[in-house]
Amino acid sequence: MGDDSSKRFSSNNHAGAVAELVENLGRLPGIGRKSAERLAFHLLRVSESEALALADSIRRVRKDVRYCSACFNLAETDLCAICSDPSRDTTRICVVEQPRDLMSLEQSSAYKGLYHVLLGRIAPLDGIGPDQLTIDALVDRIRAGGFNEVIMATNPTVEGDGTSLYISNLLSEFSVQMTRLARGITAGSVLEYANREMIADALTGRQKL
Repeated sequence: MGDDSSKRFSSNNHAGAVAELVENLGRLPGIGRKSAERLAFHLLRVSESEALALADSIRRVRKDVRYCSACFNLAETDLCAICSDPSRDTTRICVVEQPRDLMSLEQSSAYKGLYHVLLGRIAPLDGIGPDQLTIDALVDRIRAGGFNEVIMATNPTVEGDGTSLYISNLLSEFSVQMTRLARGITAGSVLEYANREMIADALTGRQKL
């Protein structure tokens, strides 16, 4: 960036635009004021095409990405890539809280079945009840038949374990084996931050509820 650009960015007009960008970046999870400022000035330093490519990606995600009609994973069509894959084991279904948890499990390459994303966990203190999740849709999938095993892969937290217990009670009337991830994942942690080996061990050593 040359001297002329530096002068432009110090003007009141551009300072307002930069301040707005920093404020919006600061609303992102895990991004504090200093990180937001670094990101903002990084975007000012890169080429216009690179900065606008990021803006276009955000716009496309907001416009094109939706929830899979079957499992509620992120998708750009009616069914996600996993539900559309004929090579997946359709007799097993793994229940996770969020799409990012599904992505973490997929990176382990230890599981080849289907998924169901709850889009959250039961958390009464936060005002989140079973009716705000996709639990009814999960029950409908199990009722339709074809599944031999339901793997509960909610995060090993108080809310995650409570959600798992609630769902296992709902599914007790069906002839499916209920299992959960082995405690290779430390209690109180989340799948998003578990490494590949921990997830693979947890999937391999899953236990009956």
